[in-house]
Amino acid sequence: MDPSRLKIVVFGSFNAGKSTFIQAIDPASRHVEAECADGTTTVALDFGKAEIGSRHVHLYGTPGQERFEFVRQIISNGMDGAILMVDCSSGIDENTRHLYQQLKGTGVPLSVMLNKCDLSGACPAMIEQELGGAVTYEISARNPRSSRDALEQFVGTIGKK
Repeated sequence: MDPSRLKIVVFGSFNAGKSTFIQAIDPASRHVEAECADGTTTVALDFGKAEIGSRHVHLYGTPGQERFEFVRQIISNGMDGAILMVDCSSGIDENTRHLYQQLKGTGVPLSVMLNKCDLSGACPAMIEQELGGAVTYEISARNPRSSRDALEQFVGTIGKK
C-alpha cells in the first residue's frame, strides 16, 4: 500500500446513500446510473477524490443490487479500506448483513457509515447493536461536513497499527 494514496470502496444496499456520500465528498464526482422504478440507480460505479492531510483518497461506489456482485468484486480488488453504508431509517436487510460479513473477512480496514440519522425513525443504536463491534459513524450523506468528518476520521485509522 502506498501510504499517500488510498483506494476506499463504498458498499451498501440499494438506496443506502453511497452515491450521495461520494457526491458530498467530491461534488465533481462521476457516476454511471440508469433509470429504475424508484428514480435512478448506480449500475457500474461512482468515483470521487479527496485530499485528506497528505493522502490522496480515491472513493469508488459500488452498485447496491445483489445482481451486481461481480462488479463489486472487480472494484474491490486492491482496496485499502471499505465503507459499508447503512440506511438507519430502514434497518439492516439481508444484503447488508451479507456485505458486512464478507467485508469483515477481507482483513482491510472497515467502517460502517450509519446514514440518514437525521430522519425520523432512524435508529442507529439498534444497528450498532446488531453489527456488534463495528466501527461506526453517524452521518447524513446529504451533509458534506458530516460526510467529510466521518471520512477523515476513518482515513486516520488506515495504516495504523
